[in-house]
Amino acid sequence: MDQPTDLGALFHRLNNQLGIILANAELLEAKLSEEANTSRASQIVTSTVEAISAVRHIRERWQIK
Repeated sequence: MDQPTDLGALFHRLNNQLGIILANAELLEAKLSEEANTSRASQIVTSTVEAISAVRHIRERWQIK
């Protein structure tokens, strides 16, 4: 495989894992009742969304499909 294909597969796998983290963090956030814990779950959600955005930006910058 050439490098762009390898990178494309890597980004795809990374996005899949981030999607799982995001879904579970959102579920956790919705189920928690204590404000401190909800705040921590919200931080995980926010960080995961930022990571997904960073992956998207890198893919676009390097024009990886």
